[in-house]
Amino acid sequence: MNGNGIITEKLSSFHLSVLVFMTQFGVVIFALPQMLSKTFGTNGWVMLPAYGIMVILNLLLVGAVYRLGNGRSIFAILEQAIPRVLLMPLYLFLVAVWAMLGCLVAKQYVLIFQMIAFPTTNPMLFKLVMDMLLIWLMLKGLYNISKAATLFFWFSVWMILLVFFFYGEFKFSRLTPFILKGGEGGLRDYVGIFAAFLGYELSILTFQYTDAKTKFLRSTIYGSLLTTVFYTYICFVAFGFFSFQQLNKMLYPILDLMAFIRFPFIERLENLFYGFFLFTVLLTVVMYLWSAKEACQRIVPKIKEGVLAPAIVLTAYVMAFFPETLSEVQAWLQVFSELECIIAMGLPMLLLLVLGLTRKKASGT
Repeated sequence: MNGNGIITEKLSSFHLSVLVFMTQFGVVIFALPQMLSKTFGTNGWVMLPAYGIMVILNLLLVGAVYRLGNGRSIFAILEQAIPRVLLMPLYLFLVAVWAMLGCLVAKQYVLIFQMIAFPTTNPMLFKLVMDMLLIWLMLKGLYNISKAATLFFWFSVWMILLVFFFYGEFKFSRLTPFILKGGEGGLRDYVGIFAAFLGYELSILTFQYTDAKTKFLRSTIYGSLLTTVFYTYICFVAFGFFSFQQLNKMLYPILDLMAFIRFPFIERLENLFYGFFLFTVLLTVVMYLWSAKEACQRIVPKIKEGVLAPAIVLTAYVMAFFPETLSEVQAWLQVFSELECIIAMGLPMLLLLVLGLTRKKASGT
């Protein structure tokens, strides 16, 4: 961004795809096989492509907003038709949900890391170090965040190769011939699994950072498809490695899965592998906090970005003290994830409604 506030650097197609993938893919993968097993029953992994299709349908709505709005910022679209003062409650709601999601995802990661590696260390010390890095990334802007996402992607994507270590113990008999038998899920459980795909909806805030070369819709779909492929592949292996009964009893099956990897010169490799997931968590958290900052700037436009970004991170850090245990964090995360699902579905529809009414009014005059 130059001194006049004009954005000069645009995201490439590859950078946007990787950004979507890194924002979606996160710590939830460690619990996802258990969530699928309890919700859908045997071979619950087969439902993941269906969730992936739901995400693509949602992205088609986002793509329609992008096309009809000519790539304008969603805030510009809303404020063209609705007075800003009437939009303040919506903006406050977005800031609160996005900031809390970033806060809770980070707290969940550090609590699990404390549990498996540093049980006597205060998890808020870990989060403090993480938040310092988050402030630095937020101040660098979205273009540099996308470059960091690409770097972090190459640092962490190699871990998918670890799945080959489990082929020796993988048995198709554990998958059983039954499909979706024994599940006990309700509506909140179905939404909870969809929450594993959240992050793609933040692409709606990147409109003004793209151009025709970015191929916005195609790039976001590719990023989401990669997430679906990774989730499906990893969960498929987990269902063939553990029995249905074992999966139902495990809290984090993928962590238990990684504990089976042994090297003669390194012990407790799962701690090391979990550490590499910091890269994806950082991107997820920074994108939610950056989104909160973008919405907050519409509420207090006179406050400089260099002040607003640290203020949001500091507020999120303070809020992270309230849920103290992992179960409390997960309960809060479920509530805010459900609210984010509403935002993911509802915000594009609201924008399409505003664009439709604006066009109708313009054609009428």
